[in-house]
Amino acid sequence: MRSQRFHGRFEDSGRSCEAPGCDEAGEFRAPGSRGAGFDGPGDWRWFCLDHVREFNAGYDWFEGMSADEIYAAQSPAAGWRTETKAFRADAGVDGVPRWADFDDPLDAIGARARDLKARAGGRAKGHAEFARFTPREREALGVMGLDPQADRTSLRRRYSELVRRYHPDRNGGDRSHEASLQRVVEAYQLLRGAAAFA
Repeated sequence: MRSQRFHGRFEDSGRSCEAPGCDEAGEFRAPGSRGAGFDGPGDWRWFCLDHVREFNAGYDWFEGMSADEIYAAQSPAAGWRTETKAFRADAGVDGVPRWADFDDPLDAIGARARDLKARAGGRAKGHAEFARFTPREREALGVMGLDPQADRTSLRRRYSELVRRYHPDRNGGDRSHEASLQRVVEAYQLLRGAAAFA
């Protein structure tokens, strides 16, 4: 495959440049009037090299946006709250912490890493501390962020800490952490009655 001098060139496309009065081949695409959305990828305009450069020089990606929308689009965390499968509340497969339960990407990554480490440790031979827990109880330990060496006192302490963190009354009425709170309560109820904590 030979390298192309200009990235994005569609040679032999059979299209003509859409710039008025230009007879060159339309080998470079530019965003059209309809952008990508629910009903498809949008449309493209086709230009020659000179006219696509002219188009790009005057293109404003923020056109039509309010100041708040522009600020949000420029944020380093832009797209973090996008509703993708990983962000939906039902995306937790086999008890893996869900992205929707976290506001900070680093908290989500840390919770997933702790959970994976706990699962790997539970499957490894010779880890007697994990053997005392059922698979559901190991999953609950991951939700609570506890080690398998935890005792009943540390379980209660951690439960109290997480309830204070996620409860709307402690967050000025913010109900965005209700899914996390529900998972913590369910995990605590399961672990509280676990034979390992008897």
